Amino acid sequence: MSLEDFDTVVGLETHVQLLTKTKIFCACPNSYGAEPNTAVCPTCLGLPGALPVANRQAFNLGIRAGLVMGCKIASFTKFDRKNYFYPDLPKGYQISQFDFPICGEGRVELKMSGGGSVGIERAHLEEDAGKNTHGDGDSGTLVDLNRCSIPLLEIVTKPEINSGQMAYDYLVELKRLLRYAEISDCDMEKGSLRVDVNVSLKPKGRQEFGTKIELKNLNSFKMVRRAIEFEQLRQLAIYESGGTIDKEETRLWDDLAGETRLMRRKEDSADYRYFPDPDLPPFHISEEWIDEVRRNLPELPAPKRDRFISALGLPEYDANLLVQDRDVAAWFEEVAKLCGDAKQASNWVGGEVFTLLNESHCSINDIKITPQRLADLIALTQDGTLNLKSAQKLFKAIAETGEEPKAKAKALGLIQVSDEGELEAMVKAAIEANPKAVEDIKNGKGKASGAIVGFVMRESKGRANPGVVNKILNKLLNG
Repeated sequence: MSLEDFDTVVGLETHVQLLTKTKIFCACPNSYGAEPNTAVCPTCLGLPGALPVANRQAFNLGIRAGLVMGCKIASFTKFDRKNYFYPDLPKGYQISQFDFPICGEGRVELKMSGGGSVGIERAHLEEDAGKNTHGDGDSGTLVDLNRCSIPLLEIVTKPEINSGQMAYDYLVELKRLLRYAEISDCDMEKGSLRVDVNVSLKPKGRQEFGTKIELKNLNSFKMVRRAIEFEQLRQLAIYESGGTIDKEETRLWDDLAGETRLMRRKEDSADYRYFPDPDLPPFHISEEWIDEVRRNLPELPAPKRDRFISALGLPEYDANLLVQDRDVAAWFEEVAKLCGDAKQASNWVGGEVFTLLNESHCSINDIKITPQRLADLIALTQDGTLNLKSAQKLFKAIAETGEEPKAKAKALGLIQVSDEGELEAMVKAAIEANPKAVEDIKNGKGKASGAIVGFVMRESKGRANPGVVNKILNKLLNG
């Protein structure tokens, strides 16, 4: 028995905090990093007599998310109370959407990740709970209720994902869409994107699904991939030993140990005793409202990639690379506009800029070099002021300081020497120092000129213009 005898069935539930200014049912700020239990009010604390008021912007972002995922937007939706007890849920219930979610079926294409697609079952609005911080030993558990009532969109996939890698690709694409559309910052470190995973194995040929296991405590997309791959093997081992998985469980992922462990037996919807929230009326979403949201959608990754190829003349590889991140794409476009050469801008952003981002572990908007500075640097290579090697040195220098490129190039002695009179003396010295290379050149071995040019470059400390050096060399040797 092996994994080839089973179909892996994976469904994801992704909780995304929406980029509203205030919480979903009160006027408290939707912010991160405030002192614990300071961004709260009677409504989000669930105090007697406090009444929720729905946030229209949360609806706008929910509709926007549905549109970018190709979902059907509901014309009628309502909120329900999901009842359960937990220390970070002061009301004893969560306001969510049960049987009438804001978004129905849709599909996320994985074109940017190699192809395929993942179906969306539904997406619904709800409020977030607080956050528990569990201490060690006698320090107990601390509860911060600032997060209570921050607007969430829970996005539920169909059980169409069949591997850890496919789950990873879907999450990357979903995050890209949500960030491009300015729905969420999707920062997992801040908790604004959280993923629960349902995994089961189904013997090939059987119609009914196996018993699904829910995985929690997944703090990165790589963890999601690893957890699914571990759970495949764990469930396979149970079947190989003649056992069965007859109880739905919620399991935690231990990344250090590389394994899942039991958290609790899973509840089903009946345990939550859903009923319509009596303090919130049903909502009707008109076609006019949906059209208004659609008109304000920003350009998404796939259309942007196609435009980079058709309008800017970029190769498909370059375009795919540049649109992976919305801020990088915008930064590149500004450089291309300023320098007038999209391909050169792409080469520098995809090369030196990406290297800088990887080494500094920061975002494109946090680096010291600006689009204008990079465009000025590119201009120095285009007019012959700098050769490529010197330009690369200059990039590293101004990436640290943000200084103006031409002034910094002069200060570092990087300006390319193109004066024929100055270079001719260097070429003559190189010819005298390399008689064997000169003989080879005269015998038709063109590659031997590299020794002469290399000599001049060393003598000039890399500042000589190679094109001018070759021109002078040809003149001196061939008349």
